[in-house]
Order: sequence, then structure tokens, then C-alpha cells
Amino acid sequence: MFCVVYEFQVIPGKEDLFCQAWREMTELIYEFEGSLGSRLHQQSDTHYVAYAQWPSKERWENSGSRLPAIAEKISQDMKDSTLKIKTVYQLESTDDLLASTPFQS
Repeated sequence: MFCVVYEFQVIPGKEDLFCQAWREMTELIYEFEGSLGSRLHQQSDTHYVAYAQWPSKERWENSGSRLPAIAEKISQDMKDSTLKIKTVYQLESTDDLLASTPFQS
């Protein structure tokens, strides 16, 4: 499993546009590029962090060519709503102990 961590500095007042564009782009990447999805976290009013999971680094590096034309508009909406988009980390998983439900005893 390969994970990528992104950092976004959103223009004040453009948070809704950013979140909608992020969601739509993530769905397209999942459907057309073979990602395993992503999670978006809000650190402050205009600072967001996301991490995306991929089956492999190679799959991530080769992504982008299979997206439909609408992805260009969505990508532009993300750019128009942010001051900064940064890839912070590229990580190979060594252990995975995340669960989708709490432990039940």
C-alpha cells in the first residue's frame, strides 16, 4: 500500500468550493485511476490535509491520463480556491492497523 499526504491552504471564503472540488476529483480518481480513496481533514478554517491510498507507488505516479474531460474543470476549481497545494509525504505502508469499526469486547 502506498499513501500520499497533501496540504491545502484555501482562500478564505472559498472553503465550500474547495471541499466540493476535492470530493468530486477524489471520486473521479477512484473510479478512473484505481486509487483506494482519500480522506480530507480540516486543521483550521483555511488549512486542510488529505491523504490518499494507492495500491502502489507506480499506480499513483502513472495516474491522470484516464480521467474524463470534466476533471479539468474540477482541477481548475481546486486551483481557484487555494493559495497552495503541496504534496507533503509519499509513504510506503509497513503496517496497517486501521479498522472501520471500534473494537467490541
